[in-house]
Amino acid sequence: MLRKILDKLKKPLLLAGVLIVGFSGVSFAQATTESNAVALDTVWTLLAAVLVFFMQAGFAMVETGFTRAKNACNIMMKNLMDFSIGSIGYWAIGFGVMFGASAFGLFGSDGFFLSAANTSTGDGQWQFAFWIFQAVFAATAATIVSGAMAERTKFTSYLIYSVFITAIIYPVVGHWIWGGGWLSEKGMIDFAGSTVVHSVGGWAALIGAMLLGPRLGKYNKDGSANAIAGHNIPLAGLGVFILWFGWFGFNAGSTTAGTDLSIAVIAVTTNLAAAAGAIMAMFTAWLRFGKPDTSMSLNGALAGLVAITAGCANVSPLSAIIIGGLGGIIVVLSVEFIDKVLKIDDPVGAVSVHGVCGAWGTLAVGLFAQEAYGGVNGLFFGGGMGQLVTQIIGIVAVFFWVSIAALIVFGLIKATVGLRVSKEEELKGLDIGEHGMESYSGFQIFTNQ
Repeated sequence: MLRKILDKLKKPLLLAGVLIVGFSGVSFAQATTESNAVALDTVWTLLAAVLVFFMQAGFAMVETGFTRAKNACNIMMKNLMDFSIGSIGYWAIGFGVMFGASAFGLFGSDGFFLSAANTSTGDGQWQFAFWIFQAVFAATAATIVSGAMAERTKFTSYLIYSVFITAIIYPVVGHWIWGGGWLSEKGMIDFAGSTVVHSVGGWAALIGAMLLGPRLGKYNKDGSANAIAGHNIPLAGLGVFILWFGWFGFNAGSTTAGTDLSIAVIAVTTNLAAAAGAIMAMFTAWLRFGKPDTSMSLNGALAGLVAITAGCANVSPLSAIIIGGLGGIIVVLSVEFIDKVLKIDDPVGAVSVHGVCGAWGTLAVGLFAQEAYGGVNGLFFGGGMGQLVTQIIGIVAVFFWVSIAALIVFGLIKATVGLRVSKEEELKGLDIGEHGMESYSGFQIFTNQ
Protein backbone atom coordinates (compact mmCIF):
# COMPACT_ATOMS: atom_id res chain seq x y z
CA MET A 1 0.00 0.00 0.00
CA LEU A 2 2.80 2.39 0.99
CA ARG A 3 4.70 1.49 -2.18
CA LYS A 4 1.68 2.39 -4.35
CA ILE A 5 1.35 5.77 -2.60
CA LEU A 6 5.05 6.52 -3.10
CA ASP A 7 4.87 5.52 -6.75
CA LYS A 8 1.99 7.93 -7.26
CA LEU A 9 3.91 10.76 -5.51
CA LYS A 10 7.21 10.10 -7.30
CA LYS A 11 6.57 12.27 -10.34
CA PRO A 12 5.08 15.22 -8.41
CA LEU A 13 7.95 15.11 -5.91
CA LEU A 14 10.52 14.90 -8.67
CA LEU A 15 8.92 17.84 -10.47
CA ALA A 16 8.85 19.84 -7.25
CA GLY A 17 12.50 19.08 -6.60
CA VAL A 18 13.47 20.19 -10.10
CA LEU A 19 11.52 23.42 -9.66
CA ILE A 20 13.10 24.12 -6.27
CA VAL A 21 16.60 23.53 -7.59
CA GLY A 22 15.83 25.57 -10.70
CA PHE A 23 14.50 28.58 -8.79
CA SER A 24 17.40 28.36 -6.36
CA GLY A 25 19.78 28.35 -9.30
CA VAL A 26 18.09 31.40 -10.81
CA SER A 27 18.28 33.26 -7.49
CA PHE A 28 21.92 32.28 -7.08
CA ALA A 29 22.70 33.31 -10.66
CA GLN A 30 20.98 36.66 -10.15
CA ALA A 31 22.85 37.27 -6.93
CA THR A 32 26.12 36.31 -8.59
CA THR A 33 25.42 38.58 -11.56
CA GLU A 34 24.61 41.52 -9.28
CA SER A 35 27.71 40.84 -7.20
CA ASN A 36 29.87 40.70 -10.30
CA ALA A 37 28.39 43.98 -11.57
CA VAL A 38 29.19 45.74 -8.28
CA ALA A 39 32.72 44.34 -8.34
CA LEU A 40 33.24 45.42 -11.96
CA ASP A 41 31.93 48.93 -11.27
CA THR A 42 34.20 49.24 -8.24
CA VAL A 43 37.30 48.01 -10.06
CA TRP A 44 36.60 50.29 -13.03
CA THR A 45 36.13 53.33 -10.79
CA LEU A 46 39.35 52.60 -8.90
CA LEU A 47 41.26 52.06 -12.15
CA ALA A 48 39.93 55.36 -13.49
CA ALA A 49 40.94 57.08 -10.24
CA VAL A 50 44.49 55.77 -10.67
CA LEU A 51 44.60 57.09 -14.25
CA VAL A 52 43.41 60.52 -13.11
CA PHE A 53 45.95 60.50 -10.28
CA PHE A 54 48.71 59.94 -12.85
CA MET A 55 47.58 63.16 -14.50
CA GLN A 56 49.27 64.95 -11.59
CA ALA A 57 52.57 63.80 -13.11
CA GLY A 58 51.42 65.16 -16.46
CA PHE A 59 50.59 68.57 -15.04
CA ALA A 60 53.93 68.65 -13.22
CA MET A 61 55.84 67.87 -16.42
CA VAL A 62 53.92 70.38 -18.54
CA GLU A 63 54.37 73.20 -16.05
CA THR A 64 58.03 72.41 -15.44
CA GLY A 65 58.83 72.22 -19.14
CA PHE A 66 57.06 75.49 -19.95
CA THR A 67 58.90 77.41 -17.20
CA ARG A 68 62.57 78.08 -16.46
CA ALA A 69 65.03 75.63 -14.96
CA LYS A 70 65.60 77.79 -11.88
CA ASN A 71 61.99 77.16 -10.77
CA ALA A 72 61.57 73.45 -11.52
CA CYS A 73 61.82 72.28 -7.90
CA ASN A 74 59.18 74.81 -6.92
CA ILE A 75 56.81 73.51 -9.60
CA MET A 76 57.33 69.94 -8.38
CA MET A 77 56.62 70.93 -4.79
CA LYS A 78 53.46 72.81 -5.67
CA ASN A 79 52.09 69.87 -7.64
CA LEU A 80 53.02 67.48 -4.83
CA MET A 81 51.36 69.63 -2.20
CA ASP A 82 48.28 70.29 -4.33
CA PHE A 83 47.48 66.62 -4.17
CA SER A 84 48.64 66.04 -0.61
CA ILE A 85 46.89 69.01 0.98
CA GLY A 86 43.97 68.64 -1.40
CA SER A 87 43.39 65.03 -0.35
CA ILE A 88 43.18 65.95 3.33
CA GLY A 89 41.03 69.04 2.73
CA TYR A 90 38.66 67.15 0.46
CA TRP A 91 38.37 64.28 2.95
CA ALA A 92 37.62 66.59 5.87
CA ILE A 93 35.33 69.16 4.25
CA GLY A 94 35.17 69.16 0.46
CA PHE A 95 33.45 65.83 -0.16
CA GLY A 96 30.67 66.70 2.29
CA VAL A 97 30.20 70.15 0.73
CA MET A 98 30.02 68.53 -2.71
CA PHE A 99 27.86 65.44 -2.12
CA GLY A 100 26.21 65.95 1.27
CA ALA A 101 22.50 66.60 1.75
CA SER A 102 21.72 69.76 -0.21
CA ALA A 103 21.13 72.99 1.68
CA PHE A 104 19.05 75.29 -0.55
CA GLY A 105 20.70 73.73 -3.62
CA LEU A 106 23.92 75.60 -2.81
CA PHE A 107 26.15 73.24 -0.80
CA GLY A 108 26.17 69.89 0.97
CA SER A 109 25.63 69.86 4.71
CA ASP A 110 26.80 66.42 5.88
CA GLY A 111 29.14 63.55 5.03
CA PHE A 112 32.23 65.34 6.32
CA PHE A 113 35.33 63.29 7.17
CA LEU A 114 33.98 60.55 4.86
CA SER A 115 31.41 59.67 7.52
CA ALA A 116 29.05 58.02 5.03
CA ALA A 117 31.62 55.37 4.15
CA ASN A 118 31.86 52.18 6.18
CA THR A 119 32.75 48.53 5.71
CA SER A 120 29.50 47.05 7.01
CA THR A 121 27.43 47.50 3.84
CA GLY A 122 28.04 47.35 0.11
CA ASP A 123 27.01 50.97 -0.33
CA GLY A 124 29.26 52.01 2.51
CA GLN A 125 32.21 50.28 0.89
CA TRP A 126 31.35 51.81 -2.49
CA GLN A 127 31.71 55.25 -0.90
CA PHE A 128 35.43 54.63 -0.51
CA ALA A 129 35.84 54.00 -4.24
CA PHE A 130 33.65 56.98 -5.13
CA TRP A 131 35.59 59.23 -2.75
CA ILE A 132 39.02 58.44 -4.17
CA PHE A 133 37.73 59.06 -7.70
CA GLN A 134 36.31 62.43 -6.67
CA ALA A 135 39.43 63.33 -4.66
CA VAL A 136 41.72 63.07 -7.69
CA PHE A 137 39.32 65.38 -9.55
CA ALA A 138 39.55 67.94 -6.75
CA ALA A 139 43.34 67.82 -6.92
CA THR A 140 43.19 68.39 -10.68
CA ALA A 141 41.19 71.59 -10.21
CA ALA A 142 43.72 72.80 -7.66
CA THR A 143 46.86 72.06 -9.67
CA ILE A 144 45.68 73.98 -12.74
CA VAL A 145 46.37 77.21 -10.87
CA SER A 146 50.01 76.33 -10.27
CA GLY A 147 51.08 76.96 -13.87
CA ALA A 148 49.46 80.37 -14.22
CA MET A 149 51.08 81.58 -10.98
CA ALA A 150 54.45 79.97 -11.67
CA GLU A 151 57.87 81.55 -11.07
CA ARG A 152 56.85 84.32 -8.66
CA THR A 153 54.44 82.97 -6.00
CA LYS A 154 55.36 82.43 -2.36
CA PHE A 155 55.26 78.74 -1.54
CA THR A 156 53.53 79.30 1.81
CA SER A 157 50.81 81.38 0.16
CA TYR A 158 50.21 78.67 -2.41
CA LEU A 159 49.74 76.07 0.33
CA ILE A 160 47.03 78.22 1.93
CA TYR A 161 45.24 78.61 -1.40
CA SER A 162 45.29 74.82 -1.95
CA VAL A 163 43.24 74.28 1.20
CA PHE A 164 40.53 76.71 0.17
CA ILE A 165 40.05 75.52 -3.41
CA THR A 166 39.78 71.82 -2.52
CA ALA A 167 37.73 72.30 0.64
CA ILE A 168 35.32 75.05 -0.47
CA ILE A 169 35.61 76.71 -3.90
CA TYR A 170 35.65 73.59 -6.07
CA PRO A 171 33.20 71.52 -3.96
CA VAL A 172 30.53 74.25 -4.06
CA VAL A 173 30.56 74.18 -7.86
CA GLY A 174 30.61 70.39 -7.78
CA HIS A 175 27.50 70.40 -5.60
CA TRP A 176 25.68 72.76 -7.92
CA ILE A 177 26.21 70.53 -10.95
CA TRP A 178 26.97 66.98 -9.72
CA GLY A 179 25.70 66.90 -6.14
CA GLY A 180 22.03 67.66 -6.67
CA GLY A 181 22.34 71.44 -6.48
CA TRP A 182 20.45 74.14 -8.33
CA LEU A 183 22.24 73.76 -11.68
CA SER A 184 21.69 70.01 -11.58
CA GLU A 185 17.99 70.63 -11.06
CA LYS A 186 17.96 72.96 -14.07
CA GLY A 187 19.39 70.15 -16.20
CA MET A 188 22.90 71.45 -16.85
CA ILE A 189 25.15 68.87 -18.51
CA ASP A 190 28.83 68.74 -17.61
CA PHE A 191 29.54 65.04 -17.74
CA ALA A 192 33.19 64.96 -16.63
CA GLY A 193 33.92 68.55 -15.68
CA SER A 194 34.76 71.09 -18.39
CA THR A 195 33.29 73.63 -15.99
CA VAL A 196 33.25 71.79 -12.65
CA VAL A 197 36.96 70.98 -12.79
CA HIS A 198 38.67 72.91 -15.56
CA SER A 199 36.93 76.26 -15.59
CA VAL A 200 37.07 76.35 -11.79
CA GLY A 201 40.85 75.93 -11.97
CA GLY A 202 41.12 78.28 -14.95
CA TRP A 203 39.16 81.15 -13.41
CA ALA A 204 41.02 80.82 -10.10
CA ALA A 205 44.24 80.90 -12.10
CA LEU A 206 43.10 84.08 -13.85
CA ILE A 207 42.47 85.90 -10.57
CA GLY A 208 45.72 84.65 -9.05
CA ALA A 209 47.80 85.76 -12.03
CA MET A 210 46.10 89.16 -12.07
CA LEU A 211 46.80 89.83 -8.40
CA LEU A 212 50.39 88.59 -8.68
CA GLY A 213 51.33 90.70 -11.65
CA PRO A 214 53.67 89.63 -14.47
CA ARG A 215 57.10 88.08 -14.08
CA LEU A 216 60.07 90.45 -14.13
CA GLY A 217 61.01 91.21 -17.72
CA LYS A 218 57.74 89.98 -19.22
CA TYR A 219 56.56 93.41 -20.42
CA ASN A 220 58.49 96.38 -21.73
CA LYS A 221 57.78 99.99 -20.83
CA ASP A 222 55.79 100.43 -24.03
CA GLY A 223 53.55 97.50 -23.04
CA SER A 224 54.91 95.03 -25.57
CA ALA A 225 55.34 91.46 -24.36
CA ASN A 226 58.54 89.43 -24.31
CA ALA A 227 58.45 85.69 -24.76
CA ILE A 228 60.00 83.89 -21.77
CA ALA A 229 60.82 80.48 -23.15
CA GLY A 230 60.35 77.30 -21.17
CA HIS A 231 63.53 75.35 -20.46
CA ASN A 232 62.43 71.86 -21.59
CA ILE A 233 59.78 71.49 -24.28
CA PRO A 234 60.32 67.70 -24.60
CA LEU A 235 59.44 67.43 -20.89
CA ALA A 236 56.29 69.43 -21.53
CA GLY A 237 55.50 67.10 -24.44
CA LEU A 238 55.83 64.09 -22.17
CA GLY A 239 53.45 65.78 -19.74
CA VAL A 240 50.85 66.28 -22.47
CA PHE A 241 51.01 62.61 -23.48
CA ILE A 242 50.60 61.59 -19.83
CA LEU A 243 47.60 63.89 -19.52
CA TRP A 244 46.08 62.53 -22.73
CA PHE A 245 46.54 59.00 -21.36
CA GLY A 246 45.01 59.88 -18.00
CA TRP A 247 42.08 61.66 -19.63
CA PHE A 248 40.58 58.33 -20.68
CA GLY A 249 40.11 57.66 -16.97
CA PHE A 250 38.94 61.23 -16.41
CA ASN A 251 36.14 61.10 -18.97
CA ALA A 252 35.19 57.43 -19.36
CA GLY A 253 35.71 56.87 -15.64
CA SER A 254 33.06 59.46 -14.87
CA THR A 255 30.45 56.80 -15.60
CA THR A 256 31.73 55.17 -12.35
CA ALA A 257 30.36 51.98 -13.90
CA GLY A 258 32.33 49.37 -15.80
CA THR A 259 29.00 47.83 -16.77
CA ASP A 260 28.04 51.00 -18.67
CA LEU A 261 29.15 50.29 -22.23
CA SER A 262 29.03 54.00 -23.11
CA ILE A 263 32.61 54.08 -21.80
CA ALA A 264 33.62 52.97 -25.31
CA VAL A 265 31.88 55.93 -26.96
CA ILE A 266 33.37 58.31 -24.40
CA ALA A 267 36.88 57.01 -25.05
CA VAL A 268 36.42 57.59 -28.79
CA THR A 269 35.04 61.13 -28.48
CA THR A 270 37.79 62.00 -26.00
CA ASN A 271 40.56 60.84 -28.32
CA LEU A 272 39.16 62.44 -31.46
CA ALA A 273 38.70 65.82 -29.77
CA ALA A 274 42.29 65.80 -28.50
CA ALA A 275 43.64 64.92 -31.94
CA ALA A 276 41.56 67.62 -33.63
CA GLY A 277 42.65 70.18 -31.03
CA ALA A 278 46.32 69.49 -31.61
CA ILE A 279 45.95 69.66 -35.40
CA MET A 280 43.95 72.87 -35.47
CA ALA A 281 46.20 74.60 -32.92
CA MET A 282 49.20 73.66 -35.05
CA PHE A 283 47.66 75.12 -38.22
CA THR A 284 46.42 78.23 -36.43
CA ALA A 285 49.87 78.91 -34.97
CA TRP A 286 51.46 78.15 -38.34
CA LEU A 287 49.26 80.76 -40.03
CA ARG A 288 49.75 83.39 -37.35
CA PHE A 289 53.44 82.94 -36.52
CA GLY A 290 54.87 81.37 -39.68
CA LYS A 291 55.92 78.15 -37.92
CA PRO A 292 54.05 75.14 -36.50
CA ASP A 293 54.75 76.11 -32.90
CA THR A 294 55.34 73.10 -30.63
CA SER A 295 54.08 74.62 -27.39
CA MET A 296 50.87 75.84 -29.01
CA SER A 297 50.28 72.42 -30.57
CA LEU A 298 50.75 70.74 -27.21
CA ASN A 299 48.30 73.14 -25.60
CA GLY A 300 45.96 72.48 -28.51
CA ALA A 301 45.73 68.81 -27.56
CA LEU A 302 44.91 69.81 -23.99
CA ALA A 303 42.37 72.35 -25.24
CA GLY A 304 40.60 69.63 -27.22
CA LEU A 305 40.55 67.38 -24.17
CA VAL A 306 39.19 70.11 -21.91
CA ALA A 307 36.55 71.10 -24.48
CA ILE A 308 35.16 67.57 -24.92
CA THR A 309 35.07 66.80 -21.21
CA ALA A 310 31.59 68.28 -20.69
CA GLY A 311 29.92 66.56 -23.64
CA CYS A 312 31.98 63.40 -24.12
CA ALA A 313 28.94 61.19 -23.36
CA ASN A 314 26.43 63.35 -25.23
CA VAL A 315 27.92 64.02 -28.66
CA SER A 316 28.83 62.01 -31.75
CA PRO A 317 32.42 61.35 -32.89
CA LEU A 318 32.04 63.93 -35.68
CA SER A 319 30.78 66.54 -33.23
CA ALA A 320 33.70 65.71 -30.94
CA ILE A 321 36.13 66.49 -33.76
CA ILE A 322 34.43 69.85 -34.35
CA ILE A 323 34.38 70.71 -30.63
CA GLY A 324 38.02 69.73 -30.13
CA GLY A 325 39.17 71.41 -33.33
CA LEU A 326 37.52 74.69 -32.41
CA GLY A 327 39.09 74.35 -28.97
CA GLY A 328 42.50 74.17 -30.66
CA ILE A 329 41.83 77.40 -32.54
CA ILE A 330 40.38 79.15 -29.50
CA VAL A 331 43.36 78.34 -27.28
CA VAL A 332 45.87 79.97 -29.63
CA LEU A 333 43.79 83.13 -29.96
CA SER A 334 43.07 83.21 -26.24
CA VAL A 335 46.73 82.88 -25.25
CA GLU A 336 47.57 85.83 -27.51
CA PHE A 337 44.68 87.92 -26.19
CA ILE A 338 45.44 87.32 -22.51
CA ASP A 339 49.16 87.87 -23.03
CA LYS A 340 49.16 90.88 -25.35
CA VAL A 341 45.83 92.62 -24.77
CA LEU A 342 44.94 91.92 -21.14
CA LYS A 343 48.65 91.78 -20.26
CA ILE A 344 48.17 88.95 -17.78
CA ASP A 345 51.25 86.77 -17.51
CA ASP A 346 50.25 83.11 -17.68
CA PRO A 347 53.46 81.09 -18.25
CA VAL A 348 51.76 77.87 -19.35
CA GLY A 349 48.49 79.13 -20.86
CA ALA A 350 46.41 77.59 -18.05
CA VAL A 351 43.67 80.22 -18.19
CA SER A 352 43.19 79.70 -21.93
CA VAL A 353 43.38 75.91 -21.88
CA HIS A 354 41.23 75.29 -18.82
CA GLY A 355 39.14 78.40 -18.24
CA VAL A 356 38.30 79.54 -21.76
CA CYS A 357 38.20 76.12 -23.44
CA GLY A 358 36.31 74.71 -20.45
CA ALA A 359 33.64 77.34 -21.01
CA TRP A 360 33.61 76.58 -24.75
CA GLY A 361 33.19 72.85 -24.13
CA THR A 362 30.32 73.43 -21.72
CA LEU A 363 28.61 75.73 -24.20
CA ALA A 364 29.15 73.20 -27.00
CA VAL A 365 26.92 70.67 -25.23
CA GLY A 366 23.97 72.98 -25.80
CA LEU A 367 24.82 73.02 -29.49
CA PHE A 368 25.99 69.50 -30.36
CA ALA A 369 24.26 67.13 -27.88
CA GLN A 370 22.36 64.29 -29.56
CA GLU A 371 19.60 62.19 -28.07
CA ALA A 372 21.12 59.01 -29.50
CA TYR A 373 24.19 59.49 -27.29
CA GLY A 374 23.02 61.09 -24.06
CA GLY A 375 19.27 61.47 -24.26
CA VAL A 376 19.27 65.21 -24.99
CA ASN A 377 19.29 67.18 -28.24
CA GLY A 378 21.19 70.44 -28.55
CA LEU A 379 20.35 73.39 -30.77
CA PHE A 380 21.95 71.94 -33.92
CA PHE A 381 19.96 68.70 -33.58
CA GLY A 382 16.48 70.09 -33.07
CA GLY A 383 16.57 70.56 -29.33
CA GLY A 384 15.91 74.29 -29.35
CA MET A 385 17.50 76.89 -27.09
CA GLY A 386 16.61 75.35 -23.73
CA GLN A 387 19.75 73.31 -23.10
CA LEU A 388 21.99 76.04 -24.52
CA VAL A 389 20.52 78.66 -22.18
CA THR A 390 20.99 76.33 -19.20
CA GLN A 391 24.63 75.78 -20.16
CA ILE A 392 25.22 79.53 -20.44
CA ILE A 393 23.65 80.15 -17.02
CA GLY A 394 25.97 77.55 -15.52
CA ILE A 395 29.07 79.00 -17.18
CA VAL A 396 28.32 82.53 -15.99
CA ALA A 397 27.35 81.48 -12.46
CA VAL A 398 30.53 79.45 -11.99
CA PHE A 399 32.68 82.26 -13.38
CA PHE A 400 31.30 84.75 -10.87
CA TRP A 401 31.44 82.38 -7.90
CA VAL A 402 35.03 81.30 -8.54
CA SER A 403 36.23 84.80 -9.43
CA ILE A 404 34.74 86.36 -6.29
CA ALA A 405 35.85 83.52 -4.02
CA ALA A 406 39.38 83.49 -5.48
CA LEU A 407 39.59 87.28 -5.24
CA ILE A 408 38.74 87.07 -1.54
CA VAL A 409 41.18 84.21 -0.84
CA PHE A 410 44.10 85.60 -2.82
CA GLY A 411 43.34 89.13 -1.62
CA LEU A 412 43.47 88.08 2.03
CA ILE A 413 46.68 86.13 1.45
CA LYS A 414 48.24 89.12 -0.30
CA ALA A 415 47.24 91.45 2.54
CA THR A 416 48.58 89.15 5.28
CA VAL A 417 51.40 86.73 4.50
CA GLY A 418 52.02 88.16 1.04
CA LEU A 419 51.51 86.55 -2.35
CA ARG A 420 54.73 87.26 -4.25
CA VAL A 421 58.38 86.53 -3.56
CA SER A 422 60.95 89.32 -3.45
CA LYS A 423 62.62 90.63 -6.57
CA GLU A 424 65.91 89.03 -5.53
CA GLU A 425 64.29 85.62 -5.03
CA GLU A 426 62.54 85.82 -8.38
CA LEU A 427 65.76 86.69 -10.21
CA LYS A 428 67.74 83.97 -8.48
CA GLY A 429 64.97 81.42 -8.84
CA LEU A 430 62.43 79.97 -6.42
CA ASP A 431 64.32 76.69 -6.18
CA ILE A 432 67.10 78.40 -4.21
CA GLY A 433 64.97 81.03 -2.46
CA GLU A 434 62.08 78.79 -1.37
CA HIS A 435 63.58 75.30 -1.20
CA GLY A 436 67.32 75.77 -0.80
CA MET A 437 68.30 73.55 -3.72
CA GLU A 438 68.71 73.43 -7.49
CA SER A 439 66.79 71.22 -9.89
CA TYR A 440 69.85 70.55 -12.04
CA SER A 441 72.70 70.81 -9.55
CA GLY A 442 76.14 70.09 -10.96
CA PHE A 443 75.48 71.33 -14.48
CA GLN A 444 77.34 74.61 -13.99
CA ILE A 445 80.39 75.16 -16.17
CA PHE A 446 83.43 76.34 -14.23
CA THR A 447 86.62 77.78 -15.75
CA ASN A 448 90.04 78.09 -14.12
CA GLN A 449 91.05 81.68 -13.74
